[in-house]
Amino acid sequence: MAVITNIQDLKRIYERRVPRMFYDYAESGSWTEQTFRDNTSDFHDIRLRQRVAVDMSGRSTATEMIGQKVTMPVGLSPVGLTGMQHADGEMKAAKAALDFGVPFTLSTMSINSIEDVAEYTRAPFWFQLYTMKDEDYVRRLIQRAKDAKCSALVITLDLQILGQRHKDLKNGLSAPPKLTPKTIANLATKWRWGIEMLGAKRRYFGNIVGHVHGISDTSQLGAWTAEQFDPTLDWGKIAKLMEQWGGKVILKGILDPEDAKMAVKLGADAIVVSNHGGRQLDGALSSIRMLPAILDAVGGQTEVFLDSGIRSGQDILKAMAMGANGTMIGRAFVYGLGAMGQQGVTTALEILRKEMDTTMALCGERNIAGLGRHNLLIPEDFSGRWQD
Repeated sequence: MAVITNIQDLKRIYERRVPRMFYDYAESGSWTEQTFRDNTSDFHDIRLRQRVAVDMSGRSTATEMIGQKVTMPVGLSPVGLTGMQHADGEMKAAKAALDFGVPFTLSTMSINSIEDVAEYTRAPFWFQLYTMKDEDYVRRLIQRAKDAKCSALVITLDLQILGQRHKDLKNGLSAPPKLTPKTIANLATKWRWGIEMLGAKRRYFGNIVGHVHGISDTSQLGAWTAEQFDPTLDWGKIAKLMEQWGGKVILKGILDPEDAKMAVKLGADAIVVSNHGGRQLDGALSSIRMLPAILDAVGGQTEVFLDSGIRSGQDILKAMAMGANGTMIGRAFVYGLGAMGQQGVTTALEILRKEMDTTMALCGERNIAGLGRHNLLIPEDFSGRWQD
């Protein structure tokens, strides 16, 4: 086993161990992938201010996210098909996150079901909701999350229609994978993944199959899913979903100050500045570049998390120093999961915390509350001067 020192090391192992269609599913964006690339590269434009002769003892990365104590300001983002990255992937990622002391968010499009994760972890987690045309299914899905004692509902707003991801179409992405000559040839080189998957609890979308009328197996699933994302979603429907949930709500997919203001008006406990990891509107600005304007728009009236592009503890520190209340990671934990299962997720979190802790010390800070713009050197035109 090679010495693992950063998230990229996990990514290299992940690429070797996971079937190509599921690697490509995680490691791609829509259309030209401009926004996908910018999400990570724009962090590089922000520099750090080194400080010396400061007492660095007694440091802590602990803080809170929507009133929940966390060991560092990071939550695991909802990622569809996580159970195809590693057998029982959602269950293992959730256990790693909860043992580490950070929130885990289960996707509607997960392989393991809400009930699977609740039974495996026996601790509260967040549940992410995609709004579907089938309102009865959505109502029952929310009730299932309540019954599982999920502590927050994360409503994703930026997937009313699906952005085109070329690799998924060319790979014939499906769960479980369809056995074509191309996939069989690739799966033959991923024997460890295949052996583990034989013992998996599920190999299809556990929140859907058996919970939708007429969907008893995977043969009907593709057509149903393609037709179900709700293009009519508006703020009125979001308000009704929030009322139906009745607990803490996080609105994910905010990338414009006006939308952020609407989320505040609805009473969201937090918003997530996110462009869906560059998988929806290609050509949109990166999340980190939009963060300052959104923070200004909400004026501290709700918590603001940043998602999309985080690959290091320094990225987390930069977002927090700019004013975010927390961050969320998707690909960074998926790399670990695909590479080494539950231990890989733990390793990814350990890497991020160590990088953040060391960087915080070298910036002259001992805790999250002390971070601020004074720790950063931000280009004057970082947010851009764009003509309407």
